[in-house]
Amino acid sequence: MTDAGLHEKRYEPDAPAPLKDIRVLDLSRLVAGNVVTHVLADFGADVIKVENPKGGDDLRNWRVEDIATHWKVYARNKRSLALDYRDAEGLALLLRLAAIADVLVENFIPGKLERMGLGPDVLFAANPHLIVVRISGWGQTGPFAGKPGFGSLVEAMSGFATMNGFPDRPPVLPPLALADMITGLYGATAIMIALRHVEVAGGAGQVIDLSLFESMLSVLGPQAANYALTGTVPTRHGSRSGTTAPRNVYCCADGKYVALSASMQVMAVPRDGSARPDHRPAFCDQHRPRRQ
Repeated sequence: MTDAGLHEKRYEPDAPAPLKDIRVLDLSRLVAGNVVTHVLADFGADVIKVENPKGGDDLRNWRVEDIATHWKVYARNKRSLALDYRDAEGLALLLRLAAIADVLVENFIPGKLERMGLGPDVLFAANPHLIVVRISGWGQTGPFAGKPGFGSLVEAMSGFATMNGFPDRPPVLPPLALADMITGLYGATAIMIALRHVEVAGGAGQVIDLSLFESMLSVLGPQAANYALTGTVPTRHGSRSGTTAPRNVYCCADGKYVALSASMQVMAVPRDGSARPDHRPAFCDQHRPRRQ
């Protein structure tokens, strides 16, 4: 029992999940769309993963020791369906599925859904309450809409890569599909907001224009505002922080590394009474470390 009088709930694999009545039709490939739907599936949504009959989702080809680890992580709790969009019968079946779904997720090149004959107008005619999530690199409209939009390009264009690394070395891209993962989390949140609008407010279905670029740009926080105020492009400073110190990765005597962030007094002074005399709050107040 916690201090608030609440009891810890034991894990029950057969217990009903909060999204058990939500059906999601996932037409996406690779990471961003799969992150969106795996978050929903983890909370009980019935995710129907629609795949190309010839090879399935490209994520199946990302292998380690011949095991598709990415697929195993992001396809968990989903059902798979092989369907050929180019076949008239397959397209008709897809529309029938959309008619009984709550959410449809796709990451085609902007405009392809319309060329398939399944634009939002057609989907809403079949299901007025459908939430349509359209994932792309740069958005469904605008000057970059038709350009290739992979995560690496977005991580560079957003300014994220420019912020990473050291000043005497090139910008650094993240070693994982960061833009896609962030976009997926934003997408799952947007879906829950849209579903609430439908279920609680009695609203109609809607289109969620989910771009990797906007998602990536949003997590950079005040960087654009800082530039607007100062006109200065910040330099890269490795693992250090531009707002607090000390904050860095330090090499220890045994050759291993320790990550240290002492941006607040409570972080600088241990709370278990193990601090040495020179770690007393008074000492920290009098001898604040200089900004690195």
